[in-house]
Amino acid sequence: MTWYKKIGTAIRSLGPGFIIASVVLGPGSITVSSRIGSEYGYSYLWVIAFAAISMLIYTSMSARFGVTNNSSILQSIADNYGRWFSAVIGISAFLAASSFQFGNNLGVGLAMEGITGIPERIWPLIFTPMAIVLLFWAKNLYKLLEKLMMLLVMIMILAFLINLILAKPDAGQIASGFIPSFSSMGNLDIIAALVGTTFVLHGALYQSYLAQDKGWKKGDMKKGLNDSCTGIFMLALISVLILITSAAALHPNGIVVNSAADMALQLESLFGKFAKVVFNIGLCSAAFSSLMVNAVMGGGLLSDGLGLGRSMNERMPKIFTTIALLLGMFIAVFFKGNIIYTLILAQASSILAVPLIAIGLFLILNNKKVMGKFKNKLWQNVLAVFGFVLISMMVYFMYGKIIAYLNTL
Repeated sequence: MTWYKKIGTAIRSLGPGFIIASVVLGPGSITVSSRIGSEYGYSYLWVIAFAAISMLIYTSMSARFGVTNNSSILQSIADNYGRWFSAVIGISAFLAASSFQFGNNLGVGLAMEGITGIPERIWPLIFTPMAIVLLFWAKNLYKLLEKLMMLLVMIMILAFLINLILAKPDAGQIASGFIPSFSSMGNLDIIAALVGTTFVLHGALYQSYLAQDKGWKKGDMKKGLNDSCTGIFMLALISVLILITSAAALHPNGIVVNSAADMALQLESLFGKFAKVVFNIGLCSAAFSSLMVNAVMGGGLLSDGLGLGRSMNERMPKIFTTIALLLGMFIAVFFKGNIIYTLILAQASSILAVPLIAIGLFLILNNKKVMGKFKNKLWQNVLAVFGFVLISMMVYFMYGKIIAYLNTL
């Protein structure tokens, strides 16, 4: 077999990891990476690396469960630790997914307005019904999502890579950005933002469902773990590309962006309309992929957490997914209030899910009755605890920020 056929076969064997990467890489991730790169340069590249390693540990744990068990992970948690535990995880994941649909719809609208000039509020009314049609009329939703998300992730990489080439970053500064420094460690808000947009635990949890939908069994263990590594690598790569582009193009000029739309406008001022269009294509791909899969994830986890079905071929997961899609669309189109307040509530709704998902994954992967010889090894537990501490610090910090903000109202 020639080398290019081997590559083609390897790519066709992937899938779940790309889907997880696509849901994590939404407008929020792009905005955070753009803002931090423009304000702080390359200094925080190391945070993306640490967060990606933590995400990889939990995603590979979830994939390992998926290929070794026939029952879903939330059903197994319910059987071993109580239905209440799986239900709370499912409800929390659904609330987080529904809340963040607002940002995904906003990202689609902003990107399409930048490409076509048609007002942003029109586009959620087009893309959300499109997602619902795909949800109900696709004969095999997993295969459709797999192909679509792989395409969109590749478009994102190409679009942001073109902008990076135009920015001409300094290789030495990039390398130094991956080395942690004491000065950068003091800005916990920056670290929390990058960790929160890379280390997404309900996405890691859903990897087990995708591995099962792919049809992988114990013999596919290596394939499943390679897929997880590839997906998280793609996730980290795109975040790194965006941060470096912003650091190279905007930071030296003292330009600070506050949104992905700002990033596109600033690139236009430096590189011309071509760069703006390319960036908006990448943003639209990120927003729509996250809009679709985020809702599927929230609806599926809620349904399974409540014991009402786990497959997207079943009725209740589709109904809950549709509700998440419509909530995000209506908020984006008709919401007239404080956008920042809405986004803060979205973050607040996910806080409960974060430690519970980590604890649930840790418990079930260390349960010998469930996992047998595939349960966590010592080194995996050490890395998992590191990831849990990292995400818990973020939760604690964000909790303090939310309380302080609510006290000002």
